[in-house]
Amino acid sequence: MGFPYLEAVVGFMIFMYFFETFLDIRQLSALKLPRLPPPLVGVVSQEKFEKARAYSLDKSHFHFLHAFVTIIEDTAIIVVGALPWLWEKTGGIVDKLGLDPSNEIYRTLAFLALTTIWSQVTELPFSLYSTFVIEARHGFNKQTIWLFFKDLLVSMGLMVVLGPPVVAAIIVIVQRSGPYLAIYLWAFILMLSLLLMAIYPILIAPLFNKFTPLPGGPLREKIEKLAASLRFPLKKLFVIDGSTRSSHSNAYMYGFWNSKRIVIYDTLIQQCKNEDEVVAVIAHELGHWKLNHTMYSFIAMQILTLLQFGGYTLVRNSKELFESFGFQTQPVLIGLILFQDAIMPLHHLVSFGLNLVSRAFEFQADAFASKLGYRIPLRAGLIKLQEENLSAMNTDPWYSAYHYSHPPLVERLAALDVGEKKDS
Repeated sequence: MGFPYLEAVVGFMIFMYFFETFLDIRQLSALKLPRLPPPLVGVVSQEKFEKARAYSLDKSHFHFLHAFVTIIEDTAIIVVGALPWLWEKTGGIVDKLGLDPSNEIYRTLAFLALTTIWSQVTELPFSLYSTFVIEARHGFNKQTIWLFFKDLLVSMGLMVVLGPPVVAAIIVIVQRSGPYLAIYLWAFILMLSLLLMAIYPILIAPLFNKFTPLPGGPLREKIEKLAASLRFPLKKLFVIDGSTRSSHSNAYMYGFWNSKRIVIYDTLIQQCKNEDEVVAVIAHELGHWKLNHTMYSFIAMQILTLLQFGGYTLVRNSKELFESFGFQTQPVLIGLILFQDAIMPLHHLVSFGLNLVSRAFEFQADAFASKLGYRIPLRAGLIKLQEENLSAMNTDPWYSAYHYSHPPLVERLAALDVGEKKDS
């Protein structure tokens, strides 16, 4: 008798559901606290605290329901053998379309189309409720139902255009590669990632948002001066119309080598009291660039991707793995899916480790901005972002350690204060 892959995967899924629910319960207890954490007393207004508390509680209650439905659905799909049944049905679907049912690429695309439609349909009620009830109730949602479905259709259209050639290429690589399969797959994904990084801001992002150059004035002058002082190769400075969809705010940078862009959400500019707070947030983002955080993260992801493909090559011909889940054949895409399920425990460990690194990077970027002289406006900017985004003020330490890629506000402010004392 072979290894019970299916039972192990389902068992771990259920274990993680109960573990994460335990953390969610701890977080819910923290969110119910009626008082601000001591470090934020007198820093965050009581009115903003009450609004953030109500928003966080609404999202928490909704999450409990969503997580419960998701684990039931995912477990049922695996246990009843829905995936192998669906794979068998794709042969008839491809044949009815007048295509060769023995062609694995055609069958894989049909399989992906059906599973994507299923996931979109089952997730749609949750997305609608989250956007038009919870986000709207707390003043964040700005999009109409038409814009919501337009974004959904554009996203699916992009999947239809970009998905088939990528899937076909992966199948061909796996079928034709020899002992260096992992390297070929990794090289393909690397080139695809670089291509998407290049075309996303130019061709894809404008399909969802409008990018306009930041008008001339004190804010633009200060950002350009800051970038020049750090020798950041700033080529373009944009404002994005984030307010057409949400009141949440952000800023980010992108681009290769000597052609960098900075994008600022219009909501960020509206929410901050003055230009210095916006510039401080940009200084934090430039800190990630100056300290090579983006490069380190990219390299780490490439190493992890190569290791995953290396592991996949060890089991891609494992009849035992496929049969455990009810498959009588060994399609390439199915093998990749089953392998990802089988190494789920490693995924969780890696994700936790990456969150630890990400939080360390956030502290370093804050310290970088502080050393540039932006400690006070950065502190004010972080508080303003926390207030305007109605982020949770009270957080359970276990929950935040497991889930958060950014440290809670209390920890970031404390680190800035410690840094000031050390500098002085």
